[in-house]
Amino acid sequence: MKSKKIFSTPFAIIYPLYIQKAEKKGRSKAEVDEIICWLTGYDQRTLEQQIKKAVDFKTFFAEAPRINPNASKITGVICGYRVEEIEDKLMQKIRYLDKLIDELSKGKSMEKILRK
Repeated sequence: MKSKKIFSTPFAIIYPLYIQKAEKKGRSKAEVDEIICWLTGYDQRTLEQQIKKAVDFKTFFAEAPRINPNASKITGVICGYRVEEIEDKLMQKIRYLDKLIDELSKGKSMEKILRK
């Protein structure tokens, strides 16, 4: 796997890119937030606090209230790697989020994205 530079990247820098990707495909910021909150256990208020504090990805996931137990159901390829086979747990969480945003932008229903 490539450099772990993403670990020290502020989440607040990548967050608008997630929204931009979703909105280009007719999806909304609210859906992006719902996905992030589902995965991490943050609520809207605490998510906004993390963005405002400009925490890096490592801190963002370390301070997450709880990773959704259904996150292990996220499978497939993102950035050339099978998310279920990524050994580094932090990188796997980051790629889970990438995969969910990718599914949103590809038009999947929220029910399927959230593994309901």
